[in-house]
Amino acid sequence: MIDKSQQSYELQIFHDVAKALTSSLDLDIVLQTILEKVAAYFRPTTWALLMLDGDRQELFYSVAVGQGCDSVNALKLKTGQSLARWVIETGEPIVISDVNRDPGIDASSKDDSFPQPCSVVCMPVRAGGKVLGLMQLVNSDMQIYQRGEMLLQALADYAAIAIENARAMQRIQELSITDDCTGLYNARHLTTVLAEEVPRSQRFGYEFSVLFLDLDHFKRINDQYGHLNGSKLLAQFGRLLRENLRLVDAAFRYGGDEFVVLLPQTGKEAAVPVARRLQGTFSNIKWLASDGVPLALSASIGIASYPQDGITSQAIVQLADEMMYRVKQAGRNNIAVAGIGLLDRENQPDARS
Repeated sequence: MIDKSQQSYELQIFHDVAKALTSSLDLDIVLQTILEKVAAYFRPTTWALLMLDGDRQELFYSVAVGQGCDSVNALKLKTGQSLARWVIETGEPIVISDVNRDPGIDASSKDDSFPQPCSVVCMPVRAGGKVLGLMQLVNSDMQIYQRGEMLLQALADYAAIAIENARAMQRIQELSITDDCTGLYNARHLTTVLAEEVPRSQRFGYEFSVLFLDLDHFKRINDQYGHLNGSKLLAQFGRLLRENLRLVDAAFRYGGDEFVVLLPQTGKEAAVPVARRLQGTFSNIKWLASDGVPLALSASIGIASYPQDGITSQAIVQLADEMMYRVKQAGRNNIAVAGIGLLDRENQPDARS
């Protein structure tokens, strides 16, 4: 006989989770709603959501409530796989009514965390045939689980929808601030980042520097080898630029063959070696070698720093641009620093400045 009060409770759970999904794009809010419903219904002593890092294929905790999560993750099947990894690889749930008595558990993987009967439920979170992570419930009442297994699966599906929606939104946001050709940030995003960097640096007393780069004789490359190879070179340049900067630094395609690099918490003296290192890297590469047209490439670089050279983002970028043009006028493939001028090969001010 159907328990109408229980059915009404379950329908209310679906209603609340669906409302969260349709009213918010904030992944944390939606997942919090889902996991609160899981906890209230199944009443586990410990529960968690583990997510799979798509690039490194590593599991990490997105949410964890209660003690003993690490102990559960240390449990292994007799095949040597952890419970979580087995669920990720098979896409199937795993239900253990008592880890101390289950013959499939490797006894050597247990510790003193399981002195009493302990149940574990690992439910995969799947979307489009791909496992995104898993829900982990420890010490739920197994009678409640058996009654609500379909509900838990539905809530895991809701969690997958929320995760996929959040990732899609992130991809859209990334596309709106990213240059298609180089994979670097675009000029519009530079304006946004600098609008945040100036007040942050002012508040904490930080310096920051801007490098303005222009590829030397890039038009000749387009004219001689075609725009397709020119675009390939720009893409290779973008990758190389990212690989040779710190994680806190940011690189932008300003337009055409012009680029801007933001070096947070970096004064002028520290910015010059960065520019020199980039120049050395550029000159040591045979560009487009894999396409059969190995090219040499150099860049003209201008440097300006906050707050020595200006107190607005527009002033800093404009001055770095002017320094770059000073290099162009002096023969290219060099560095000019605001307040110093052209540098010679020993990083000293050029006599012509």
